Amino acid sequence: MNASTRARPKARREVRREQLSDEVAGHLRVRIMSGTLRPGTFIRLDDTAAELGVSITPVREALRTLRGEGMVQLEPHRGHVVSAFTRGDIEDIFWLQAVIAGQLARSAAERVTDGDIDELERLSEAVAAAIERQDTAAVADAEFDFHRAFNRASGRIKLSWFLLHAARYLPPHIYANDAEWGHHTVANRRELIAALRRRDVETVVRLTDVQFSDGARRLTARLDELGLWT
Repeated sequence: MNASTRARPKARREVRREQLSDEVAGHLRVRIMSGTLRPGTFIRLDDTAAELGVSITPVREALRTLRGEGMVQLEPHRGHVVSAFTRGDIEDIFWLQAVIAGQLARSAAERVTDGDIDELERLSEAVAAAIERQDTAAVADAEFDFHRAFNRASGRIKLSWFLLHAARYLPPHIYANDAEWGHHTVANRRELIAALRRRDVETVVRLTDVQFSDGARRLTARLDELGLWT
């Protein structure tokens, strides 16, 4: 066994640990953004690890990541506590996503092929079917697949990567469980597909922007209902 062979198990462990850390961070991020973990709430290492069925190490690393994002802060001798955020923070998150998504939408509309549009239509109907079944997990997965294909059609891979990272702050289950959002999304996507077939660039960009303004409104309303800022 040479040195490179001996190093592989350790490398695999490190990759897996990093994946676990990302998964834990994603779980906590969604709970914070949805108001389930409210500002001022302490996140306990042991409790979180037990809840997610992981060791303390990926939880600790996830909290370090969230601390870097300003979502939690470390209080000496007390632990990690959820940081406060405002309506303005929500507006900023969606504004950033809308700006990036608008650029991707314009590029996609300008270069999309008929085959791409057929695939996007298939994925759009998969979203509609998941919404009809009220299958929250399937809605989230189908939405991800649609956006990934749409962004890839733009040919702007780096910009798509930035949007993917900005989208981490969206709590998908809030939308997937909202029947009104489902109706709005299905209608929006069908209009979007029709605009793509017409090569109507400006309408594609407008419909994309509507998705984000609607998302911001719904999330803000949800957090208002929870009394997050009272």
